[in-house]
Amino acid sequence: MSRRPLARRTFLRGAAQAVVALPLLEAMLNDHGTALADDTPLPTRFMTWFFGNGVLLPRFEPVATGPNYPLSEQLAPLADVREYVTVLTGLQNRCEQIITHHEGMTAFNGYTMVEIDGLFSKAGGPTIDQQVAAVIGDSTPIASVHLGISKHVSIMDSGTTMFALSHKGPNEPQYPRFDPQEVWAELFGAFVPRPDDRALRTSILDAVRDDVARLRRRIGKHDNQRLDAHLDGVAALEKKITAAAPLCSLPAMPGQANVDVDGVEPITAVNDAMSDLLVYAFACDITRVASCLFIGGAAETVFAEIGQTAGHHFHTHDAGAQDLVHEGVVYIMERFADLLRKFKAWQDIDGKNLLDSSIIYCSSDCSEGISHSIARQPILLAGHGREQLVHPGIHYQVTPYPFSDGNMSDVLLTCLRAFDPSTESVGAGAPMSTTPLREIAGKAFQG
Repeated sequence: MSRRPLARRTFLRGAAQAVVALPLLEAMLNDHGTALADDTPLPTRFMTWFFGNGVLLPRFEPVATGPNYPLSEQLAPLADVREYVTVLTGLQNRCEQIITHHEGMTAFNGYTMVEIDGLFSKAGGPTIDQQVAAVIGDSTPIASVHLGISKHVSIMDSGTTMFALSHKGPNEPQYPRFDPQEVWAELFGAFVPRPDDRALRTSILDAVRDDVARLRRRIGKHDNQRLDAHLDGVAALEKKITAAAPLCSLPAMPGQANVDVDGVEPITAVNDAMSDLLVYAFACDITRVASCLFIGGAAETVFAEIGQTAGHHFHTHDAGAQDLVHEGVVYIMERFADLLRKFKAWQDIDGKNLLDSSIIYCSSDCSEGISHSIARQPILLAGHGREQLVHPGIHYQVTPYPFSDGNMSDVLLTCLRAFDPSTESVGAGAPMSTTPLREIAGKAFQG
């Protein structure tokens, strides 16, 4: 069968304005399978992932550096994806103002906060995800998507710094969506069916059945097999979201997601659903940039699923509750690992997985919550972005240790240069970086 090129931005369209995006297919690649049909590079993705209130450094930092670093107690949940995880310790956050928690967010943009008034502030500049989106956002229908898991954000802070992980600038916070069904609608054009509307009750896959049949005639055997697998995944995801709704919704409002039940947040279920959505969004090239606010800084998220009854932030400030803090950090790392495993399980057309083609930047708003310290604020980098970062992952520790002059913003610049090698700096003032961290650069890194 002769090969007929298929446009990368091909969608299945059907009744009731239903639209289903497609994964990469062989018909969308060049003759060598190394790039898209128009010879543009295969997509590289970027994501930020945030968890509030820090860690316990002695139980988080690995005891040895290099490529064969041993996982610490709090990093143990990452064992299945360890080769894709680089741990950076000993770095310093050079934020010029200290007002508790807010300054920790400089780790995501390289700017000191602005308009500070007590516990009020705004981001001093664009976050790293928005800087990446400014480079590659025009390549996809949605420049960036912003997810939230725990809705129990800080009740003490104000302004915008602590309530959005992503910012285009001081007055443009990109607030996260906490409902997986809303995210589904934003990414894929799905909606919550209304009982009295026959067209909207039809499955989105049923709605595009005719378009699927036409597409099958245009593509080869292997692409048809990939299409089958993709549609099976979309069906499972659709079923998962609708089935999860009754467990997460108040009885009077069926169909809502991420609603507390008897005061308990369904954190693991929401994290799973959001991770599934993000996998499909990246795989289908709906977007290449995302942020996820897992739990907010100074947030009183209660990890009820592991038997805790008080807020995580509250525990961090109780010297007698540090074992509970440890349990909370392990739980957080388990949920981060859940996301990474889903990325690793998805195989792209080039035989790589989403961790091979993505960079995920993970950090917190402090090193340890009990002190609010931003010294030795840790960073995790997952994935390598098509060899832009070192792989397998390493533990890199700045020397002299523990109080070096290493700049966290160097990591931001390294990430941004993976997408725009011409970038000369990130941030401003004391936190600014003009020196990428070459120790974590991969074979394809430029700059």
